Amino acid sequence: MSEFDAVLFDAGDTLIRLAGSGETLLHRAAATLGADPLDPGEVADVWKRVLDRSSTAEEMAKGRDLSTDRHHAVWTALYTAAGCEQLAPGLSEELYALTVAAESWEAFPDTVPTLRTLRERGIRIGIVSDTGFDLRPALERLGVMAYVDAVVMSFQHGMCKPAIPVFLAASEQLDVDPARTLFVGDNPLTDSGAIAVGMHVFLLPRPAPSGPRGLGHVLSLV
Repeated sequence: MSEFDAVLFDAGDTLIRLAGSGETLLHRAAATLGADPLDPGEVADVWKRVLDRSSTAEEMAKGRDLSTDRHHAVWTALYTAAGCEQLAPGLSEELYALTVAAESWEAFPDTVPTLRTLRERGIRIGIVSDTGFDLRPALERLGVMAYVDAVVMSFQHGMCKPAIPVFLAASEQLDVDPARTLFVGDNPLTDSGAIAVGMHVFLLPRPAPSGPRGLGHVLSLV
């Protein structure tokens, strides 16, 4: 018998991720606007600035995952500051709309098989995600929601991981003891907060550009 009754997962870069490169998204957004084809070099420069700025302490402190309005405002401002409007007027808004669209996300190849096996073993499954928009349409489209019993998103609670209440909310929704719960994520600074409520934590390395995420290792622990 497993020592775990439930497994909680982070979502972004653990179960799902944006499909395609950032440059691809920028080109798609520009095409939707009807703009002239963008210069690949300029697009690469803009996306690098987006990536560099998005992970800074200054950006992280803006609370972009605490509400849907804040998420929209912070990300569109970041896109604008990175140079999107110089590429094409309106590109910041169009890029944001594209990144939150369900059709823009993909599941890792081993996501659904892993969740299916956990369900077959009688394990309850939940998701705890720092996100400023509703991930459930994407999860539904990708076949993930068929195996998920609870989804806790930071914007619903006005707080992000590693805050204890978001982990407790998932435990309460699943009606499981935190001590008999495994949390699976990829960010040691946020996902390890599950330890504070008595959960066990399994952290994945950064995902490879393609192929399985490595979620099969979870099955060996449950």
